[in-house]
Amino acid sequence: MFESLSEKLQTVFARLKGKGRLSEADVTEALREVRLALLEADVNFKVVKELLGKIKERAIGQDVLESLSPAQMVVKIVDEELTALLGGGGSRLEFAPRPPTVVMVCGLQGSGKTTTCAKLAHWVHRHGRNPLMAACDIYRPAAIKQLQVLGEQLKMPVFALDGAKPLEIARGAVAQAAQGGNDVVILDTAGRLHIDEQMMQELQEIKARVEPTETLLIVDAMTGQDAVNFALQFHERLAVDGFIMTKMDGDARGGAALSIRSVTGVPIKFIGIGEKLDALDSFHPERMAQRILGMGDVLSLIEKAEQAIDQKKAEELERRLRENKFDLNDFLDQMQQMRRMGPLDQILGMLPGMGKLKDVHVDEKQLARHEAMVRAMTPMERSEPGILNGSRKRRVAQGSGMSVQELNQFLSQFEMMRQMVRQITGGMGAGRGKKRRMRMPFR
Repeated sequence: MFESLSEKLQTVFARLKGKGRLSEADVTEALREVRLALLEADVNFKVVKELLGKIKERAIGQDVLESLSPAQMVVKIVDEELTALLGGGGSRLEFAPRPPTVVMVCGLQGSGKTTTCAKLAHWVHRHGRNPLMAACDIYRPAAIKQLQVLGEQLKMPVFALDGAKPLEIARGAVAQAAQGGNDVVILDTAGRLHIDEQMMQELQEIKARVEPTETLLIVDAMTGQDAVNFALQFHERLAVDGFIMTKMDGDARGGAALSIRSVTGVPIKFIGIGEKLDALDSFHPERMAQRILGMGDVLSLIEKAEQAIDQKKAEELERRLRENKFDLNDFLDQMQQMRRMGPLDQILGMLPGMGKLKDVHVDEKQLARHEAMVRAMTPMERSEPGILNGSRKRRVAQGSGMSVQELNQFLSQFEMMRQMVRQITGGMGAGRGKKRRMRMPFR
């Protein structure tokens, strides 16, 4: 989402780094370009004016202009002010001291509200909670069925009452959670195509009678400043506790995400980064600011790796690497674990400096073709690729829908990778005679 803005800001700061000393005129010119980049990204103009005022006040101070690396100081100031604009230290989901915690999720139709409720249920379950989803949207056709299907996919319960009003469903869900041991209740409330009085009164009644711990509003990042205006109107009527910004993996300009906290005073608590049910992350302002400035997001990358990678399998892989036994079974297993971390272009985007490599594109389809070829092999062929003769290769190629030439190319690439692994591990095989220890870089 922030790719264009990030590229423009990095270009501005690269020019500053080319100067040994900065004058006040240099800073003013750079901030003028930053201002244009932010406005082009659809950031609220009042927010831009306030942000740049704070940056300029700090950036033209003597400690910056006379420092040995003034350009780096300016980048540091922009990073800190962007972080403050996005919400500072961030805001976590609040849990009630006495369960169940009730989370009321609101939003307009088309914002992905029901799917986001399921994503939120998956998120709280991943963090050790036992959620119950409540189907309170009785107006949209198939809304209840959609939530039930999502609940089946997640193997999580969904509470629904045929013919009941939304308030009755919400109260029934809370009672059911208290009896069934569910410590979180997620209310999927009704939306409309636009804010109307009937919807607001219904939501206000549910909030007054059920007293949710958190009231979260779904905001579609693709709608730009309209999303900010809608969020402000909604907050004035319902006093929401936080936003869930969806479609952050899209190609919108990102102005809503940069403006909404400053305009409404309400924090972004979660961001939707894909269509899958695990594609919901906590929002960390400092990490988002660093990604915008091209610094990467290593902490989020580590968290994704910890969730996706099986520690026992990682230790087993380390042992096999030391013994030079890395084969196509290991390759397939590593590919599957890597895919669980999310789309590879998103993973690469979290690495510092990767945003500058515009010509680097990950072909997910090519990886899928590699996986198909490995799966078409027998267990023995995966363990010993060297036994693949002409007839075996023709069988594998036919079974995976590939050509023999593509299979040969893949096997050649795999062998090159295996040779590199041997060089990295220093040839520490069992037949070396003496045992050597090496701390693996990924442990």
